[in-house]
Amino acid sequence: MSAVVAAGLAATTLAVAPAFAATAPLSRPEVVAHFDVTTKQQPENITVEPDGSADLTFSRARQIAHVDKDGKVTILATLPEASTGTASVSGIVRTHDGTLYVNYNAGTASGVYRLRPGGTPEQIAALPEVGSLNGLALDERTGTLYATDSKIGGVWRITPKSGAVELWASGTEFQPGTGGYGSNGIKVHNGAVWVGNTGKGTLTRIPVRSDGGAGAYETAATGLSGMDDFAFTGEGDTVLAAVNVASQVYLVKPDGTHMTVLTSADGLSNPTSVAVRAHTAYIASGAYFTATDPNLLEARISH
Repeated sequence: MSAVVAAGLAATTLAVAPAFAATAPLSRPEVVAHFDVTTKQQPENITVEPDGSADLTFSRARQIAHVDKDGKVTILATLPEASTGTASVSGIVRTHDGTLYVNYNAGTASGVYRLRPGGTPEQIAALPEVGSLNGLALDERTGTLYATDSKIGGVWRITPKSGAVELWASGTEFQPGTGGYGSNGIKVHNGAVWVGNTGKGTLTRIPVRSDGGAGAYETAATGLSGMDDFAFTGEGDTVLAAVNVASQVYLVKPDGTHMTVLTSADGLSNPTSVAVRAHTAYIASGAYFTATDPNLLEARISH
C-alpha cells in the first residue's frame, strides 16, 4: 500500500483487534531486520531469494534493498526522482536468473523497471495513463508480468521483452471501495491470476485462458477488509494476507473463511506484503501509520 493513499484508509480501518501471539499454522515469529523510518526505509513489497534472503522496495525512498539472512541491509538501486510531484516504488518480483522487476509511480513517467544483478535500473515498460501501480506478479512459464492499478482498479499485463502493455482485466471487482483503494496484492498461482481488493476486502481468481486472455472472474474470499499484499502457503490455495492498518496477518482458507494468525504482539507494524519460501513466511511492515519500527518478520509455517 503506497503512503500516498494510505491516509484514506486510516479513517475507515483504525479499529484493531486485541493482540495475541502467533496462531497455528504459524509459529516462532521473529523480527530479523529493523529499518530506519527517518530515512524512509519503509518496505512496500517483498520477494525472496533462493538462499532465504529478501529483496524489498522502500516506497518513499524509491529504493530497492537486499536483506541478507543476518538482517544486514544493502541498497541495490535508487530509482529516479519525479520531474514533478513525488515518485515511489511498489511491487517487486524476481526471475530465476536474479533479475528484479519493480513498479515505479511518477505521474506520466510511471512504468516498470528492470534491475539485472550488478546493473542499474532501466525502464522496460511505460504506463503513463496508470492510476497507481501497486502489486506486481510474474508468470514464470511465459515471463509475463501483471501489475495492479489501485486507483483505476484493474490489472495491467506487461511483456518485458517488447515492453508491450495492455489493460488485461478490469471491472467492479477491482475498483476502489472503502478508503478509495482498489486492486492491490497480486499473485500468479495454479493457472490463474489472483487479486486482492483492499477497499472491498475481496480476493478474486482470474483464470488465464490458453490464448493468454482473462477468463471469467471468480470470488475466492470476502470479508478481508484492509488486506494489502498476500502469498500462498504452498501448492494449495491457502493464503496469508497482510492487513495493513490493523497490523495483522490473516490465514485465508480455500473455502474463503479466514482467521488472524499474527498481530502487533508478534512484531507487526502495519504489514504491507507477504512472501513464502518452503516452510517460512516473510512479512514486511511499512509502519505507515504507527511510524514506529518498520521491519521484516519471519515465521515458521507448519503444513
